Amino acid sequence: MSHTTLPPFIVTLSMQIIVRGVSYILTGGQPAQSNNEAFNNMGVGSFLGVPIPVIFVGVAFVILYFIMNRTSFGRHVYATGGNKEAAKYAGVDTRWIQVRVYVMSAVMAALAGVVLAARLYSGQPSVGEGFERDAIAASVLGGTSFNGGIGTLGGTVVGVLIIGVLNNGMNLLKINSYWQFVVKGFVILGAVYVDYLKKKSSMRK
Repeated sequence: MSHTTLPPFIVTLSMQIIVRGVSYILTGGQPAQSNNEAFNNMGVGSFLGVPIPVIFVGVAFVILYFIMNRTSFGRHVYATGGNKEAAKYAGVDTRWIQVRVYVMSAVMAALAGVVLAARLYSGQPSVGEGFERDAIAASVLGGTSFNGGIGTLGGTVVGVLIIGVLNNGMNLLKINSYWQFVVKGFVILGAVYVDYLKKKSSMRK
């Protein structure tokens, strides 16, 4: 984003809205049914008793864990997130690192979308709305810092489990869906505040 100086978060959010609008235009707001058994099995099938979506998650986790912890690219990602200017002076092509990170994120999001469509036997433009909030909450709860440079895949998995338990728990307790938004909003605020306190404490040291 060095050419435009626009905040990446705003650009990403804007693109999400644009793409969602285009999907509504192309589909007329109607779901596109899938009768392809092979495709649908990606969401509801299993292999050796293990659900295929779980296999996808496991494979993605192993690949990304290796990339982030065993390659120079992974170290450069953490360096760029922690201090972009310092990383640039250290010889890291921070712009190219950011581009590759966005591409990786897009690939993971696309894979999740394919699996979700397979589970529902259809592609629905309205499905997935609000998932970005859960993703942010899970990442922050898992220890990822909003200031960058800190975070692990293992922590993110823990954050996902927490959000999953929270969502299922509130549904089982028959908590009104509107109040569920309020609860998750406070959870995100709390996690960000804890991250702020941790950063403030580390700066004092």
